[in-house]
Amino acid sequence: MNSVQEDDMLLETTRAKFSNVLKRHGDLAERLSRDSDKTIFERLHREFEAARSSQTQEISLDGEQWNDGLLATLREQVHIEADIKAMQTSWEAAQSPIPCQEKVTYKVGNKVICCLEGARIGIQYETSFAGETCELYHCVLESKSFLEKLTVLEHTVPFFLPIREAENELLSSNAMKFIDHVGDLLQAYVDRREQVRLIKELYGNQIVQLYHSLPYHMVEFMLNDFDCRITVCLRYADLGSTMPSGVSVLAWPNKSSTRKGKNFSAAPVRLAYAEEALRTMSLPEAYAEIVLNLEAALGDVFLAGSPAA
Repeated sequence: MNSVQEDDMLLETTRAKFSNVLKRHGDLAERLSRDSDKTIFERLHREFEAARSSQTQEISLDGEQWNDGLLATLREQVHIEADIKAMQTSWEAAQSPIPCQEKVTYKVGNKVICCLEGARIGIQYETSFAGETCELYHCVLESKSFLEKLTVLEHTVPFFLPIREAENELLSSNAMKFIDHVGDLLQAYVDRREQVRLIKELYGNQIVQLYHSLPYHMVEFMLNDFDCRITVCLRYADLGSTMPSGVSVLAWPNKSSTRKGKNFSAAPVRLAYAEEALRTMSLPEAYAEIVLNLEAALGDVFLAGSPAA
């Protein structure tokens, strides 16, 4: 018995140290990323604001209106604008009128797409949570000529989201799909992050040892405010998803439970109802559902002595 208790204490100590290291690493990586991207963000934000202020019209698109044909038109437009600017000097010298190029900005869902100087196409992503606007992100595409493939010139997408993988897999074959995919990655990341922030804000007094990866595709925390310790583990295999692909909720009986005269099983028990809630609801909603039914569920599973699956 003493050996088991010593092992438990050692495991808890190791887990606490490891969680602290991961948290410090995450904080440092996020701070470095934020500082290095700040200058790029401010410059691109000014460019997008200038492009939108000089536009002749803004067109909102939906459904089939957003297609490869429109993107081809945009590519042609930015190269025409670049050619016009290159000829600017000779036109001014000859005092000839400069042809006017219509400037159109397109809004597709949470994306604003416009032409930037230098034969570049700019995409501004507007993220949100619960109806409230969150961060803006940018991605700038360029090609040396209308016939050459597009490449990502620069962006403000967080470094831990796989934009370069998406570029290699999608951009040369389907630029529209690439643009949509990056938008899905950003919105899903913000949604997962805000769900975690919300449960910390609402239930922080019940949650301990909360850990998450930078893209919030791994989230773990414990509940200690009950007759047992509850461990919750969430995994998101798809970074473009807001619902977890892997869920584990285990209840570990506290030693104090036996001292209270409760005939609890010593083995951890899987809480199936809690796992189902996390698979089908947002994290804050699922948490409320779990806590509401936790006392009855613990009595049923522990008194039955069901081992973890």
